Amino acid sequence: MSYLELKNIKKSYFLGKEEFPVLKGINLDFDLGDFVSILGESGGGKSTLMNIIGGLDRNFSGEVLVKGNLLDHKQEKELDRYRRETIGYIYQSYNLVSHLSVLDNVLVSLDMTTLNKKQREARAKELLQKVGLEKQIKKYPNQLSGGQKQRVAIARALASDPKVIIADEPTGALDAENTQEVLELLNDIAKEGRLVITVTHSQAVADAGTRIVRLADGQIESDERIKPAFGTTDQEMLGSRPLPLMASVRTAAKHFKYNLKHNSLIILGTAIGLFAVVLFSGLGNGISGYIGDQIAKVANPQSVTVSRYSKETDGESGAAALLGGGNKQTFTADQIKQIKDTKHVSKVENSYSATNVNATVNGKSATITSLTNWSSENTTDNIEAGHAPKTNEVLLNETTVTKRLGYSNYKDAIGQLITMTYMVQNGQSATNVTIDAKIAGVIKANSQGIPQGITSTQTMQNALEKAGLSTAPSSLNLKVDDMDNVKATTKKIDQIKDSSSNRLYKTSSVMSIIDQAQTYVNLATNVLATIAGISLIVSALMIIVTMYMSVSARTKEIGILRAIGESKSDIQWLFITESLITGLLSAVFATGLAFVAEAAVNAALKGTADYAFVQITAGNVITAFVLAILISLFAAMLPARRASKLNPIDALAAD
Repeated sequence: MSYLELKNIKKSYFLGKEEFPVLKGINLDFDLGDFVSILGESGGGKSTLMNIIGGLDRNFSGEVLVKGNLLDHKQEKELDRYRRETIGYIYQSYNLVSHLSVLDNVLVSLDMTTLNKKQREARAKELLQKVGLEKQIKKYPNQLSGGQKQRVAIARALASDPKVIIADEPTGALDAENTQEVLELLNDIAKEGRLVITVTHSQAVADAGTRIVRLADGQIESDERIKPAFGTTDQEMLGSRPLPLMASVRTAAKHFKYNLKHNSLIILGTAIGLFAVVLFSGLGNGISGYIGDQIAKVANPQSVTVSRYSKETDGESGAAALLGGGNKQTFTADQIKQIKDTKHVSKVENSYSATNVNATVNGKSATITSLTNWSSENTTDNIEAGHAPKTNEVLLNETTVTKRLGYSNYKDAIGQLITMTYMVQNGQSATNVTIDAKIAGVIKANSQGIPQGITSTQTMQNALEKAGLSTAPSSLNLKVDDMDNVKATTKKIDQIKDSSSNRLYKTSSVMSIIDQAQTYVNLATNVLATIAGISLIVSALMIIVTMYMSVSARTKEIGILRAIGESKSDIQWLFITESLITGLLSAVFATGLAFVAEAAVNAALKGTADYAFVQITAGNVITAFVLAILISLFAAMLPARRASKLNPIDALAAD
C-alpha cells in the first residue's frame, strides 16, 4: 500500500457556464523515501495538482488517500490537521513572513508541535544550521539573498517534521549555484524517508529526483523511474497539536512591534478618548464627594427628619423639609413610640422650628429667618466660636451677628443677652413666644439648609409652655444606627399607614440632599463622558480601517499560515489579538495620563479648597479597560472574519 494515492482526480474551472477542465482523471501513488518530479509546461495543471495533494484545494472530484485512509476534503478541520501533521511547503517565491525574523519564520511551524519552548528553539536553530543559515537567525527576510530565503523556506517546511514535502518550482528564482544547493537539500530530505514532490518545468531539476511524472493538458503523459527510491526509516516523528492561543498572541505582538510607529498613532487616538472618560468620571467622583463632605460637616448624614404627612407638603424636599416646612400637625406619644421602635432607629428627638424670629441685643434688632433646636442632626464642625447651646443659650449665624447686629468681630457677641420673639398660630389666633437667652457661640455663614439660629430643646419647650402652647413636636429628628441604613429606614417610615391605609409620615434626610446633589453631578459627568466617548467611536472606526488595511497587506501571510496548518479560527484570533493589544495599551496609556492629570488638577486647586476634586477610582480604571476591550473586539470582528475566510490558494497568489 502506497503512502499517498490519488484516484481519478478531476478539476475544472468555470467562466460563466463554460467549463475549462484542468485535471482529467489523474491516478498516481507515492511512497515515502521517493523524490518525485511533476514535469510539465505552464498551464498543464501541475500547481493545481499540488494544491489538491497539499490539502489547499477542496473543489474537485476523486479521492486522496493517505496510508489507505480517505482524506475528506469537505471537513475543514481534517484538512487543517492534514496540512499541520503531514505537509511541508516550499515555494518558488519563498513566501516568508516579512515581519518575522529568520528564526521566527521557522518557529511559526514548530508552534503547532508538542515540543516545549526550549526544544522548539533548539530544533529551529538545528534546521537553520542544516541549511547553512545559523549566522542569519536574527535577520529579516528583506536582508537575505534569494538562495538564503529559499533555504529558510526549506527549514520551515521541515520544522514540524512532515512526511510529505511539496516544492512548487523551488529553484525557479535561483541562480545555478543556489539551484544545485537546493536540489541537494531536497535529495537529503528524501533520504531521511520523506516523500518529496516537486513541481517544475525544468528537465534538469526533474533529473535530480528519483522519479519523473510528465503532465500535459491535465493528463499524465508518462511516469518514469530514473533512480531507485531511498526507502523509509523508523525515525519517530514529532507530535502535532492545534495552534495554542499564546502562539497567536506572540505573532500578533511581533507584528505590532514591527509596525510600532504606525500603531502608536492609533494608540494615541484611542487613549485620548479613554483619558477624557476616566478624567471626567474622576472629576464627578471628586465633586460628589466634596458636596457630600461639605453637607456632612454642617449636618449629620445619619440624621433623619420626620414630619406628619399631608398632601400640601408632599412635594417639599431638601432644606425646606429639614427645617420643618409648613406642616404643623403634631405627633402623639404613640406615634413617637412607633417610630422609635422602627428597626435601625437608635434615637428619637423632638424637633422644633420657628421662622421670622425678631432678635434684640443691646438695643439692636435683627430678623432671624429660621430658629431650630440643637439635636443629633447638628455637628460642632459648623461652630466658628463658642460651644453647643445649653438651656437658655443660643448659637447665631455669623452673618446675623456681624451684618445685622453690628458686631465687627463676631466673637464680641458671645456671652451677650438676646431676646427672641416669634409668632405661633394657635387655632384661629396667633400667640407670641419669647425666649430670653445668652449667645453661646457663632456658627458659619448661612447656606441652604443651615438655620440662622440654634437653641437647646429645653429652651424651646420652656418658651412654648410659658406662652401656654403645647410642646408636642410637629417634627422629629431620628438618628439611624449606620449611614448605610438611612435609605432603607426612611423608606420603611414613609410606608407606615394608619388603619384607613392613609400615609402617616414624611421623611427627609441629609443623605437625600446629598443624593440629589450627586444626581445632578453624575448627570453632568455622564454628559461630559458621553461627549468624550464620541472620540472612541472615531477610534473604533480608525482601528477598523487599519485592520482592513492590515488584512490586505498581510494576505500572503494569511495564505502561508493556512498552508502550514493554521485554522480559520487561528487567523481570526491573530487579528483579534493584535486589536486587543492596541486597545489594552491605549487603556494603560490613558489611565496613566489620567492619574498624572489628577495629580496636576488637585495640586492646582489646592489653594481653592483642601480637597481632591479629581478622584479616579479602581472602577473608573476598570471601565476604561472594559471600554478598550469592547472597542477592540468590535473593531476587529469584521476584518478578522474576512481574513479567516480568504481562500489559501488565492491568498498565496496575492502580491
